[in-house]
Amino acid sequence: MLSKFRKNEKGFTLIELLIVVAIIGILAAIAIPQFAAYRQKAFNSAAISDIRSTKTNLEAYYTDNNNYPY
Repeated sequence: MLSKFRKNEKGFTLIELLIVVAIIGILAAIAIPQFAAYRQKAFNSAAISDIRSTKTNLEAYYTDNNNYPY
């Protein structure tokens, strides 16, 4: 009786779907910490860039006024 149903039906079995969900879970568990590390590096790079920009602006102010702002 089962052979009649299996020949005409197409799709995935429950085991196949569970395996795919498990693989996606493993990949997500690996990717999320890496994403957090990249986010922290990007934040640090942006802060360093802002500091360099402020330094450049202060030097330009000093060149124009012969003193630094208070």
